[in-house]
Amino acid sequence: TSSLYSFIVLLLLYPYKLITHQPTPINQSTMSDTQVPGGFAKVAEPFVCGGTAASFASVIIHPIDLAKVRMQLFGQLNPGKIGPSFPALLRGMVQTDGIWSIYKGVDAAIGRQMVYGTARIGLHRTFSNKLVEKNGGKPIGFGQKALSGMASGSIAVCIGTPFDIALVRLQADSMAPVAERRNYKHVFDALIRTTTEEGVGALYKGLAPNILRGMAMNVGMLACYDQAKEISAKVLNDPMIDGPALTTKMASSAIAGFTAALFSLPFDLVKSRLMNQRIDPVTGKLPYSGIVDATLQIAKKEGPLGFFNGFSAYYGRCAPHAMIILLSIESITAHYQKSMY
Repeated sequence: TSSLYSFIVLLLLYPYKLITHQPTPINQSTMSDTQVPGGFAKVAEPFVCGGTAASFASVIIHPIDLAKVRMQLFGQLNPGKIGPSFPALLRGMVQTDGIWSIYKGVDAAIGRQMVYGTARIGLHRTFSNKLVEKNGGKPIGFGQKALSGMASGSIAVCIGTPFDIALVRLQADSMAPVAERRNYKHVFDALIRTTTEEGVGALYKGLAPNILRGMAMNVGMLACYDQAKEISAKVLNDPMIDGPALTTKMASSAIAGFTAALFSLPFDLVKSRLMNQRIDPVTGKLPYSGIVDATLQIAKKEGPLGFFNGFSAYYGRCAPHAMIILLSIESITAHYQKSMY
């Protein structure tokens, strides 16, 4: 565990040198920020456009995300039982609690993407652009893309984990027995009550697996998308003079959706279990003592495939979420550039 945290700390420090190294452009040594073409609007572009695309995508796929969380928690709440299928779970929710039940926690999902989504996409694009600049404007290798994805993903998770806690709890609350439900009213009620009832540290339960998930997600989605876009453009004979063609974007975003799901699901499952756990009234202890204990218990009780519980729902969430973000961000960026500079 200590080596894991050491690795995470080193990864969080990686962007420092990258960001603080500011080569002075020719003929611009005396220009102020406001005089440089684009100025602050140019710096903010990947963050604003990335956060907008991520929030838009999360609203659309929220019912799938909710089903994914419930399928992941089913094995914990119902040991030994076969979980319901993805369609059956959503159908049962609508029949029992109405159509709006499948949008439980959507406010937390939007809040999470406004923080986490903005940071992970914006930072990845910023780091990648810096690396390309250092490489003389030439495309960078997949290793550097992956490093950028891991660094930006880990930083974003550290910022957005409280909203992730609120989201998981809002989505899972109705699965618990009536007497054990938390009955949060909305995302801010979840954040405030979690802090007052369990302490500030409770907002960061499952931080380690969440960081690993964020790193895996960014590598699978953003780094793989960048790589797949280059490969798809060659295969489809797309010169990408004015940006990638729609066919190139569709192919590369579909690949990125699959790799994002494949790389990150085990970490996402452990994260969900740790974030949703509560003290057992009989033993007075939490079900899991940490990431290692949770991993070992899941492997022992549910087997290796237990880490991929809910893969259908998770892939159904990751693929369209990634595709919506990666396809819409191009249009959002174009509108942003026309409006801002």
